[in-house]
Amino acid sequence: MNKFEVVLIFNPELSTTNLKSEIENFKTKLLSQSANIINEENWGLRDLSYNINKFKKAFYNFFQIEASGKIIKDINKELNQSENLLRHIFIKVNEHQELPTKLNYEKK
Repeated sequence: MNKFEVVLIFNPELSTTNLKSEIENFKTKLLSQSANIINEENWGLRDLSYNINKFKKAFYNFFQIEASGKIIKDINKELNQSENLLRHIFIKVNEHQELPTKLNYEKK
């Protein structure tokens, strides 16, 4: 299995309940395909570097996972269909960083 870091950027107009539901759906998709979730962080509502779909802010979530490339490809296709997800990225890494990340330190 390969190691990946994932960032999901969600619509800022989502209610807390809907945001939690979207995150749970993502985690369920991963686990149903035999991927492992190592860690996760909720970075909260943050400013965007540039507007995405006329939004200036968005909810960020960070995950460290282990999965095969095929699983990532399949999940990527599913994420592209989500209306509440503004952006997402999967980055293959050699080793996972220790949590909390520097970005999470800045928030506190």
